[in-house]
Amino acid sequence: MAVNNPYIWGTGRRKTATARVRIKPGTGKLTINGREFEQFFVTDDTRRSSVQALVVTETRNNYDIAVNVRGGGPTGQAGAVSLGIARALLKENENFDKVLRDNGLLTRDSRKVERKKYGRHKARRSTQFSKR
Repeated sequence: MAVNNPYIWGTGRRKTATARVRIKPGTGKLTINGREFEQFFVTDDTRRSSVQALVVTETRNNYDIAVNVRGGGPTGQAGAVSLGIARALLKENENFDKVLRDNGLLTRDSRKVERKKYGRHKARRSTQFSKR
């Protein structure tokens, strides 16, 4: 017996952040880790990038969205939320595929921090050159 679940799930990752996104038809309420959207993402840049999928599909006030995000910092978390929302919207409506793909919202950004190497200050920064 299958349970009728109103939520559509999407998972997004960026750097070391992971976001589990649940969307359902609603009024546009967006909560992240139990907090309001404006309280969680305080900068305009992170706010804009995290809801970009809703803006390009023109569905900002059509879905209630609940997000659990862990790991990383604000920028990585915003990118993870964006990918999770885009994937959930794609499951909800296949017609969003072209517009989401054209805006690069379905591609996982695979860049991660490069590891530090021995004999160096950071991953690539070498020691200061001394002539004498």
